[in-house]
Amino acid sequence: MEFGVFDQLDRRAPAEQEPLSDYYESRLRLIERYDRLGFSHYFVSEHHSTPLGMAASPGIFFSSVAQRTKRLRFGPLVYTLPLYEPYRLIEEICMLDHLSRGRYQLGVGKGISPFEVGYFGIDHAEAQARYIEAMEVILKGLREPVLNHDGAFYQYDDVPMEFAPAQRPHPPLWYGMINPATVAWAAPNNINIVSHVPASLMATIVRDYNEAWDKAHGGSGATKPYTAFGRHVVVAETDDEAFAIAKPAYQAWHACLQFLWIRHGTTSGAHPDTFEEAHERGLIIVGGPERVFEEVSAQIEESGTDLFISRPMFGTITDAQAERSIDLYAEAVMARFNGAAAEPAALGSR
Repeated sequence: MEFGVFDQLDRRAPAEQEPLSDYYESRLRLIERYDRLGFSHYFVSEHHSTPLGMAASPGIFFSSVAQRTKRLRFGPLVYTLPLYEPYRLIEEICMLDHLSRGRYQLGVGKGISPFEVGYFGIDHAEAQARYIEAMEVILKGLREPVLNHDGAFYQYDDVPMEFAPAQRPHPPLWYGMINPATVAWAAPNNINIVSHVPASLMATIVRDYNEAWDKAHGGSGATKPYTAFGRHVVVAETDDEAFAIAKPAYQAWHACLQFLWIRHGTTSGAHPDTFEEAHERGLIIVGGPERVFEEVSAQIEESGTDLFISRPMFGTITDAQAERSIDLYAEAVMARFNGAAAEPAALGSR
């Protein structure tokens, strides 16, 4: 069993904000901790004009992650492809793959927020078409020595590709999944998937993914991609202490999540409004070490995932609280699943 981390780099409450330089440094120290403790993957979301995400340019942040870690595989979940010039992004991907010596992961998507892409002058109604074409261009550019493409949004004529990725033909692809129907596209194309849906729905996604992948690739000798599953997780010495940390943290994070939606007179509905509802639905796991182990174990068993992704740093959680939570999680959950401090699988095994 492997364990990873999802991080949105959401801003803390205004009264607790520190200079961004200090904020980034404290987060990089946590990432070093993930690396030491044996987490296998680290993912960051991309957001713009919102306190939900302070890594508006994930690639710049990852250039530091590459230098501060040795084993951790990392990447965006996701690059908002309609906002990028594909050829320029190809070069960035290749650089990061080499800077990390083949640890880079390539998460892609169209962007969930119509407001964020709208600020860049892009109609959200055409974001899906832009995303599909951009992905086609990026895969061509990563695989081929010369880039040619004549599409609705992008055109390239005999562009020499001086950059190539360290991982061939390209870094592992990742996609955030909510709709089980998307399995029909992801599985045949060898794309790793990650979801934050309820465990019962995740079980359906995993079952359908495995069946579709076996149909497309069974007997080929290829390694099956990950079907990853994520949760907010807060661990403390006792249940009471963990709940006291988690409730205000969730509410502060949720306020960041809704920031742009409320600004535009609506709400996203993507996550429960209250900590109590999120906890009741199993979307946030909170407690002392034993309670968290039991809940994580139950959700892993129900969902069938092979990579459990926690979100240990969000909202009002302090560095000290996050460090303790991460240490307890590694000892109480990861070590008990794997018999010792979890060690990442060999690079390139997926």
